[in-house]
Amino acid sequence: MRESDLDAVAAIEAASFERPWSRQSFEAELANSQLASYYVARLEGRVVGYGGIWVVIDDAHVTTLAVDKDYRRMGIAGLLMETLLAQARRRGARRIFLEVRPSNRPARALYRKYGFSVCGVRKRYYQDEDGLVMCKENISGKGAITDEI
Repeated sequence: MRESDLDAVAAIEAASFERPWSRQSFEAELANSQLASYYVARLEGRVVGYGGIWVVIDDAHVTTLAVDKDYRRMGIAGLLMETLLAQARRRGARRIFLEVRPSNRPARALYRKYGFSVCGVRKRYYQDEDGLVMCKENISGKGAITDEI
């Protein structure tokens, strides 16, 4: 992800989440290159999705993952997840976790497909519901690492 991607990323974020990150939040994440890694998916030059992780020692945390509503169910979220997993492995992570709304069935199905399982609950994580913590232990394997997929 580059600064020139942020307007498109912020638009997808605003359309995807009830309490979206601001453009400034993404700018701050990009500035934190020692911990954070962010990627975009492009289709015909257009940003259609994005995802990010933080890696601290041997833990990775998926901070965000979203795809433009007009490009969902095309495998883009899966490609982004594969990229995030590959980057986590490359940076030495042994496990990866994320938070997801219990009501977000499509996201939960995607995460299960990639080997995540529910490992906890964060009470009142979201304004209107708890957050499920999903984890994947002992991450290993190979995957593509690019900033454009």
